[in-house]
Amino acid sequence: MDIAVRTGETKSGSGTTLAALSFTSSHGEHACLLLHGEAESRDGKTFEQECATIMQQSLLGSEGEPWSRLDGALKELNGLLKGFLVSGTLENIHAVVVLVDRDGTLHVSAAGRGEGYLVRGGSASQVTEYTKGKPISAFVHISTGSLEPGDTVILSTQRLLRTLTPAQLASLSHPEHQFINEVVDVLEGEKETAALATIHVPGGADHSESSEEKESSSRSRAAALPSRRGGRRHGNAAMAMTRDMWGHFITAARSATKVGATMGKRGAVKMSKGSSGLRMLQEKGMGLMADLKDPKRKRRAHLLLFAAAMAALIVLYLIVSLSTSSQRSKTRTELAELMTQITEEIQTADNRRLAGDMDGANSLLARAEERAKQVMDNESGYFRAESLDLLDKIRSKSEEINNILRVPARVLVNMSSKNSGVSAQGLIGLGEGEFLVYDRQNAYRVLLNRLDEPKRLVEDDLILQGADFARYKSQVFTTTGNSVIELSANQIIPMKTEDPAGWMTGKDIETYLRYLYILAPDKQQIFKYERLSNRYAAPVQYNVNGDLTGAIDMVIDASAYVLKENGTVLKLLRGETQPFVIRHAPDDVLKNVTKMFKSPESNFYFLDPKKPRVIVTTDGGGTGESSYVKQYILEGEQIGTLQDLYVDPEESHLYVLDEKRVYVIDLATQ
Repeated sequence: MDIAVRTGETKSGSGTTLAALSFTSSHGEHACLLLHGEAESRDGKTFEQECATIMQQSLLGSEGEPWSRLDGALKELNGLLKGFLVSGTLENIHAVVVLVDRDGTLHVSAAGRGEGYLVRGGSASQVTEYTKGKPISAFVHISTGSLEPGDTVILSTQRLLRTLTPAQLASLSHPEHQFINEVVDVLEGEKETAALATIHVPGGADHSESSEEKESSSRSRAAALPSRRGGRRHGNAAMAMTRDMWGHFITAARSATKVGATMGKRGAVKMSKGSSGLRMLQEKGMGLMADLKDPKRKRRAHLLLFAAAMAALIVLYLIVSLSTSSQRSKTRTELAELMTQITEEIQTADNRRLAGDMDGANSLLARAEERAKQVMDNESGYFRAESLDLLDKIRSKSEEINNILRVPARVLVNMSSKNSGVSAQGLIGLGEGEFLVYDRQNAYRVLLNRLDEPKRLVEDDLILQGADFARYKSQVFTTTGNSVIELSANQIIPMKTEDPAGWMTGKDIETYLRYLYILAPDKQQIFKYERLSNRYAAPVQYNVNGDLTGAIDMVIDASAYVLKENGTVLKLLRGETQPFVIRHAPDDVLKNVTKMFKSPESNFYFLDPKKPRVIVTTDGGGTGESSYVKQYILEGEQIGTLQDLYVDPEESHLYVLDEKRVYVIDLATQ
């Protein structure tokens, strides 16, 4: 529908923010946002930008029915309002949100004292809900109706009926192109403050009047407009002033033409004088050359040349200094603006967190961190100390938002006390404070904080992976010799398989009930071996349709969970892929993880050796909707490259292994 949207604002004093914004989508929809509140200038600008982003993205930039999109946008606006109101940066908010869809249907909602009126057939009626008592600072109701040709919708953040009568509203809105200016004059005369907008549908009765008649009737109404509080009349004076200014502008333009012609004549005279000056300069140069050749006047000529060279150097130095100073001043101004933006983004991120938008808060902090690094890397050195403080503030805020805990890593045992050349690669939890640590050839049994002498498991081969086989009270290992051994009652037992091709090799092994699983991503398969009395049956293929490319680790309970190199997790149930996603996690939080552990019927724990840290998420249950919980960042000067992790069944202690030590973290106190 072809409509005309106009916006305007009265003058606002210090501590008051006003905004009248209109938007148009690529689908031909029109939207309008009016804001009126008490806030500092910077906070008000931030609030206006956040609201405009929601209007453009959630209301006009998304798919769905207009009413549904408006309802979603209002929920986001209410969340943002709550965040600003709770933080104390905004008070007494009055607002109006309007959407006119492609079918010409009007949807309007108001917060606080915001109002909307429909002028149709010469009469005005209120279309927004009116509430007695203190207005609610939230969007509660949505009014919907179809627009007709000749309709005018009047929107205001101030109750206009305190200043104008309905008849005056209807009379003023007829020439809708003058309505905003006339009402602004009336409100300012009454010392009222408001943001205003009109939506006019061309056609109907307003087409019968000529433009001259409209202007004439508008002036007569403006001149005769009585305020309900005895307001002043400004209509005729404003129109007269506009005509006078236009006449002066035309006169000034004509005068400028004459002056230009005169200047052209004077320019010709100056050019003539410039030519004679050039000839004089040439004569001086020839005289100087003659002096250089004359033995008597050579010294004087040399002094003149030296003085000219020095003067030229001084002029060049001044030019370079001024240029450099101007550039440094420009750079300082740009960096100051960037620092202001960083501070505003940190505050906005905190507001987003209060509103429950964790993803939006993380996105704002990431952008603020990137800008702070730009200031740090600038060659001028301006604001370097301030940007360092902001980076610390951003890090602290990010840790607060994402529930990141920094914990000291306490050493439980040190395997290098038994073997100085140890390079541990796996940690197997046996329960009740008992562990088995293995390197490429040996196993180290740990009981509480006591470490036994290492036991050699293989001689000619190397250990690849290990796992606990709780059902048979043994630990099972694969080796480079394409063999499997078990450690039971401190005895090493070689195990055979009924498969004529021998054992499969892979990236990881796990046990569940009476089965041994081997992860073989190069074959796109997980091989499942059933343990018999003294051997293993031939393997069956567990994976049906899962993509195991880049798989590096797995855990198994009722389902199999496979960790890939890019940090994604694949869930398989009876070999078929199932939905699995981790919600509300910071961007790329699992990008560098190498191991994962799952406690029974509870959380996932992911090991990131680079930070070093452990990331905790829920298991997602049957729906596969896992949620980010927290992170533990290990602190300590002696921490090496982390290799493996284990959590006791009660989830009271977290154990982490590097090449030489086992560390323990008390989860109950965190």
